[in-house]
Amino acid sequence: MKHEIKTKKYAVVDLEATSASADAQIIQVGIVIVQNGHILETYETDVNPHEPLTPHIKQLTGITDAQLAMAPDFGQVARDIYDLIEDAVFVAHNVKFDANLLAEALFFEGFELRTPRVDTVELSQVFFPTLDRYNLSYITEELEIELTDAHTAIADAMATAHLFLKIQQKIMCLPQVTLTKIMQYADHFIYESSLVITELLPYAQQNISKEYNQVLDLILKKQLVYGEAYHLAPDFEHNVALLDLDARPQQADFARLVTQHLDDQKINFIQGQAGIGKTYGYLLPILAKYPKRKLVISTPTKLLQDQIMETEGRRLGEVFHINCHSLKGFDNYIKLDNFWTTLEREDDNRLVNRYKMLVLVWLTETKTGDLAEIKQKQGFMPYFDELRHDGKISELSLFRDDDFWQQSYERSKVSQVIVTNHSYLLTRVVDDKAFVEDAILVIDEAQKMPSQLENFSRRQVRLASLISEVEVLYRQSPDLLTRRLLESISYHMEQLADSAGKPGKEAVVESCVSQMRQDLGELGPTVLPRLAEVLAPQFDDFWVTQEVGDDKRIRVLHAASLDYLYFKDLLPDSTKLFCISATLEISKRVNLAQLLGFSTEQVTMGHMPQDRQANQKVWLLKDVPQIQDLSLEAYADLIAHQIKRLERLRQPMLVLFNANQSLLAVSRLLSDFGINHLAQHGHGTAANIKKRFERGEAQIILGSGAFWEGVDFVNHDQMLVLITRLPFENPQDRFVQKINRYLRLTGRKPFEDYHLPQTILKLKQAIGRSSRRPLQSSAIIILDNRVLNRKYGKSFRDMLESVCEVEDISSQKLVQAIRKHLK
Repeated sequence: MKHEIKTKKYAVVDLEATSASADAQIIQVGIVIVQNGHILETYETDVNPHEPLTPHIKQLTGITDAQLAMAPDFGQVARDIYDLIEDAVFVAHNVKFDANLLAEALFFEGFELRTPRVDTVELSQVFFPTLDRYNLSYITEELEIELTDAHTAIADAMATAHLFLKIQQKIMCLPQVTLTKIMQYADHFIYESSLVITELLPYAQQNISKEYNQVLDLILKKQLVYGEAYHLAPDFEHNVALLDLDARPQQADFARLVTQHLDDQKINFIQGQAGIGKTYGYLLPILAKYPKRKLVISTPTKLLQDQIMETEGRRLGEVFHINCHSLKGFDNYIKLDNFWTTLEREDDNRLVNRYKMLVLVWLTETKTGDLAEIKQKQGFMPYFDELRHDGKISELSLFRDDDFWQQSYERSKVSQVIVTNHSYLLTRVVDDKAFVEDAILVIDEAQKMPSQLENFSRRQVRLASLISEVEVLYRQSPDLLTRRLLESISYHMEQLADSAGKPGKEAVVESCVSQMRQDLGELGPTVLPRLAEVLAPQFDDFWVTQEVGDDKRIRVLHAASLDYLYFKDLLPDSTKLFCISATLEISKRVNLAQLLGFSTEQVTMGHMPQDRQANQKVWLLKDVPQIQDLSLEAYADLIAHQIKRLERLRQPMLVLFNANQSLLAVSRLLSDFGINHLAQHGHGTAANIKKRFERGEAQIILGSGAFWEGVDFVNHDQMLVLITRLPFENPQDRFVQKINRYLRLTGRKPFEDYHLPQTILKLKQAIGRSSRRPLQSSAIIILDNRVLNRKYGKSFRDMLESVCEVEDISSQKLVQAIRKHLK
């Protein structure tokens, strides 16, 4: 401890029991006495429950019936336990179970336990606000607390005691101003956990140190800004050594390819296979050659953006003092004015008040104000939506100088390296081309940019919220003509909503949009700005979608342009552009540069040779049914039984899906089978479940979206990848229809020249997820037999055989073949 403190006596308790139910019998007791910041005493005993243990409890705890047969009855140890804890505050991790069970057992022996209760779960949620989870095994690993023999009472009690000491340390390291503010909401803890804060408040920091700013009662962490950056060496391998990284020949070759094109005046497209370390491969040569020139890196997802900042960005700052800054859209950041408003407001919701406390702590730690750092939002997302920034900051705001979005925007002007995502990049360059003027712009995973351009060129609005907005305006308007026009718009929006999912809806949409445009033209665009944005003249394709959730239907009006948008047209001429991709030639007649709007004369193409992977093998299942002919239920059942069969290998397994509906259906079946797994959307975000998977919380992970192309699995020596379906795009998707139109107009065949090669590329990237380092071995299983029985299947097979060995096999022989490959 930093201070010599005087505190109450705390009894940190953990029980093992015959079950988790209310009528469970205690089988083991562990107690650790903590006072004045030190562990003073421990106590442990087995207890004979006089009933056999279930196999689950035996496996979980390692306790046997023979061991407990030699143990005392609870009545024989009740006096010792009561004497030890009756004058202490009862502390446990999930205190309700332990406290209720022990109090009841003591009561039946004539001892009444009335001690206050403190829960280290709710304290951890407030004082360690950025953790993904709060179960004991996870939190002890995160805080580097030893936990051996988990699920034995004394081991869990000792780990909880050390966690409790860490919480005490954290409280005393916080400014008193923050703790005083937290105490305004501490009555909303479920238990008497506020006792811990109250008695440590005098020991907390009274003076605000230089690392903080104070605005009203908010204490904010100052951002770390490096001074003059160090110069990188001209030699790539020397810089790699300074970063304490292993030399990688393919990474060095890629870096040399980047270096060759740094001084030319063309747009540079560079192809490099997955797993060679491309990020350092372009970062280090560019920073060495141009130490004063701004470098903007754009990734396809926020997940990859955060990964670069957490790894390469952090190391560049630590070793070379290079200021790297992550830039996202304003709604990713907290707006301090909004948060202060909620603090001034009384809320009865216990969860909301806990969030207020944890955000107060988080503000003393965060350097970005990015709400994604807080992982507990799922409990009450509307509160965090209330905190999100709207991109505006009042001149009268007391938080103007400390506004995270404003600071992020300003820091982007002075940071040497800016990491952003494709979506925000497009928004920014349209509004402000100076953002990348004279900069070096690297588009990482550039093959994703065409679809991002399509998303950027769309608009959407919920019809229900628009209808409500029109109703409010109608009631407020005294003008008869305005009311008639609003009535017309409201009627046609109702018609649009009613058309969702019905035959002939296209004609209804066309008619309603035409009339609403006419009505809005008479009203003026400022009356209904959100509707005006969707009905803007540049849009000529409209449709309505419907989602059903939480017993309500959400109908959305979408707008897009039929014209193809070129990335080239958005950039200033002074931008030096590198497009990095796993492939450049989509087919013989279509390449990535063309799709982004660049002519052959404007670009250079650099290619990295691809090595065949000796430790990777693909199996094509030849005895599965045609999956495209199966119902959702039959399809999910087929996949779930394949997973059940492969589970016998006891290897980490990634299962890739095209559709979330089938992913969640398989997840439900696996739960019915009792198979532990992590499912995207069902158990958390892609980033969250990936971290949990890598920690070993489950050996099976079900993923879609980013898992196909953007999430790497480096930590596993061996891995299985089950590909449930070839990743063709949905032919009804608006972008697919637009690219088809564009290709036909330019004399090319959409399927042969674009969709087939794009799908092959996506499959190639997917099998590369589990081959990220030389000694890593993996087995890829493809459940979709179109590779074997369709004419275009040869194209898939040729690609697969260029990467690794491929074998056709029956389901019955699969497990043995994989076991032989991985041994």
